[in-house]
Amino acid sequence: MPLPLDIHLRPVWRFRNNQERELDLTLLALLEAIEHSGKLTVAAQSAGISHRHAWNLIERWAQFLGAPLVTIERGRGTQLSPLGAKLLWAGKRTLARLGPELDNLAAELSESLNEALPASVPVLRIHASHDFALAKLRQLAAKTRSIAIDLRYRGSAEAIASLRRGNCDLAGFHVTEGPLGVPAASRYAGLLGEVHRLIWIANRVQGLIVAPANPKQVLQVADLAKPGVRFINRQRDSGTRLLLDQLLGAAGIDGSTLEGYDNEEHTHGAVAAHVAGGLADAGLGIEAAARQFGLDFVPIATERYFLAAHRDTLERAEGKYLVGLLRGDAFHDIVTELHGERTHRTGEVAQLRQTPPWDKLL
Repeated sequence: MPLPLDIHLRPVWRFRNNQERELDLTLLALLEAIEHSGKLTVAAQSAGISHRHAWNLIERWAQFLGAPLVTIERGRGTQLSPLGAKLLWAGKRTLARLGPELDNLAAELSESLNEALPASVPVLRIHASHDFALAKLRQLAAKTRSIAIDLRYRGSAEAIASLRRGNCDLAGFHVTEGPLGVPAASRYAGLLGEVHRLIWIANRVQGLIVAPANPKQVLQVADLAKPGVRFINRQRDSGTRLLLDQLLGAAGIDGSTLEGYDNEEHTHGAVAAHVAGGLADAGLGIEAAARQFGLDFVPIATERYFLAAHRDTLERAEGKYLVGLLRGDAFHDIVTELHGERTHRTGEVAQLRQTPPWDKLL
């Protein structure tokens, strides 16, 4: 059976000064590989191009922009210049900010076009709070060529509401462990019922994403109220926003008094990019996002990430196949490689009343 159409949308970078030139996105992949390896030869291999092509690409863009993108020093290898580092950050921020929105739009376009094509492999629609493991799961499913995953990012409550309306097959959401998780757990329990099942995905760490060395010494949520600390928030109805407001309330802080409280981003990666670019001093998010941008991280809370589904979905062949993927070694390895995430009962399916913390609430 053929795979369904899978559309990928990416922004076009067009630079203008006295000339006009469209950016070859291979350059961004090359700069990122140089940042990680410090060696042009290794970076070229990582980007899938020859050493000569890599050097020519760097030189052409350095000439066009008017400053070097890398520096080469004996004993230190190849390092990004200030301009190269800024260009790479701009690429990461663009992907973090626009990537999920473009993926959502691409999924909608793919769904519309696939409706007019002959039957292909089964597609499972997942609406979910942002998590890096789910994006990897989508890629893993595509490699198997047995099912396809239509992944769209939503806030936790919105994802569950979408499941109830029948607009998706599975909803991804997270709940903080301990007393902090009770309000969210109660809210989500009101949206789910006896016909739904929960699939354990992973445990992950939420905390404060701050600049390297944490220059503003933001060590707890109360420090966000310090004069001169600029904050970047998550969108309303996201689980992270709910957690923040609980923490602020416990500290006796009115969120509206924080500088930047009304500035919102829709993913953990976009929050981290904001901090990495010096546009904010701190944000609340998951550790994997902080490490992606080379930022420091102050752990605040551990939370559980779940997928919810109607029991009938999990009885279908594609539902059973998805659960098998989640239980497999490949997905467990993916989770293990993500900073701040670990497998915990991953792939286990349970009723709401059998799943902590709901077993103590219902």
